Amino acid sequence: MGFLTTLLGVLGFAFGLPIGLLLGFFLFVYSKPLNVKDPDVRPLHELDSNMLDEILPEIPLWVKCPDYERVDWLNKFLLDMWPYLDKAICATIKTTAKPIFAEYIGKYGIEAIEFKHMTLGTLPPALYGMKVYETNEKDLVMEPVMRWAGNPDIVLVLKLMSLQFTVQLVDLQIFAAPRITLKPLVPTFPCFANIEVSLMERDTIKKQVAHLYLWPQFLEIPVLDASTVAVKKPVGILHVKVVRAMKLLKADILGTSDPYVKLSLTGEKLTTKKTTVKKKNLNPEWNENFKIVVKDPQSQALQVEVFDWDKVGGHDRLGRQMVPLKALTAYDMKEFTLDLLKDTNISDPRDKKKRGQVVVELTYVPFKQDSKKSNEDSDCGSDNEEEVSISGAGLLSVIVQGAEDVEGENHNNPYALVLFRGETKKTKMIKKTRDPRWNEEFQYTLDQPPLHEKIRIEIMSKRMRFSFRSKESLGHVEINLGDVVHNGRINEKYHLIDSKHGVIHVEIRWDTV
Repeated sequence: MGFLTTLLGVLGFAFGLPIGLLLGFFLFVYSKPLNVKDPDVRPLHELDSNMLDEILPEIPLWVKCPDYERVDWLNKFLLDMWPYLDKAICATIKTTAKPIFAEYIGKYGIEAIEFKHMTLGTLPPALYGMKVYETNEKDLVMEPVMRWAGNPDIVLVLKLMSLQFTVQLVDLQIFAAPRITLKPLVPTFPCFANIEVSLMERDTIKKQVAHLYLWPQFLEIPVLDASTVAVKKPVGILHVKVVRAMKLLKADILGTSDPYVKLSLTGEKLTTKKTTVKKKNLNPEWNENFKIVVKDPQSQALQVEVFDWDKVGGHDRLGRQMVPLKALTAYDMKEFTLDLLKDTNISDPRDKKKRGQVVVELTYVPFKQDSKKSNEDSDCGSDNEEEVSISGAGLLSVIVQGAEDVEGENHNNPYALVLFRGETKKTKMIKKTRDPRWNEEFQYTLDQPPLHEKIRIEIMSKRMRFSFRSKESLGHVEINLGDVVHNGRINEKYHLIDSKHGVIHVEIRWDTV
């Protein structure tokens, strides 16, 4: 019976194949083709609003908005890296969630919470465009447009009162246009200390969550320890009066000394303050006043050093002492009579020689919390009343950030000169560049606000080898300081005078005491 069935199958295939081919050939030759309609092509201006709404979301933003950049290369990067990113992100989520889950174990009858399985799937997010904003601040602002129709498989197991509940996520769609800010930019890898994330559109997530991170609210993600990268700003001024010294060491051959005092704050690289030299005097009186900028009164200390001036060679140090600023009370003057030591290590048994004393008077004056000036509190008043309201001592800080498109006729080794009240300060020189970045700060302690004064900043270039035209000006700018006094701070880019395209970036602050 099996043989007969096989034989009939072979005979049916042998006769059926040629008959089928023959019938197909005649149907192909003698059948008439159906009319194929041309596609309906219409210009965009003829489409109604509903049809346009269906088409426009699919058009990438870099097509619709010229200020969005095309980032196909980044999508290719995400595609290749996604298998590895998937594992790394899932591992981070598990590590982060573990202590959070542990807080609920034992409460409400919960016995265990754990991920049984977790993967974000095989489909990575896609970026449809990215906008980058240029600011004058030390930050980088980006707005990527992201769409993610993922196929994750996340299984969460909850054991509650001997019962096991399983929650599974298998579909996820995210459409977001976040604003990502990297700030502040610092010279420590990865070159930014924090990441701030804000959502620019409320429709991307539910309203219950949107108000938490909808701009101007943001989610801050710390990247670097703030203590390692933070640039401390001045918070006050230390007024120092060097009064006198008594019974100093005899450093000269003739049994006298030519003393002077150097003042500095720990943790600072600024130039130290110096008194005048008192010739041949072991009990000199100075009564000289100095102002020193303070950045951290809790950790900084005033270092007082007495030297013997020598005409030839180095100056011999007669003694030193330190005064912690936390020993001072704001606004209260305090007199210190300091026993000079060879070293600041008081417990050093090798230093038994008496080196004399020095008397100083110290007063710490902190800056006001908000040094910005405004006229909102008063609806009327004369210019004289306004000037009285903003009078007082303060600190003028000038930060020369950098310049762009500066070009010299003979060379491009730019540096900046800051000229104010007859004093000239200079940044470092950067060789062979038209876009130098200095980021250097200069400070001026003033008794009165510079309301009607200007500060001049000039960019110069210097030839490295000898030449008759070794220096040349690449442009300058003069800035009215009245705006700085009234606003507390300006941060602007200025077009350089006597330069074709040159621009300089300057930040100026005025902090009052």
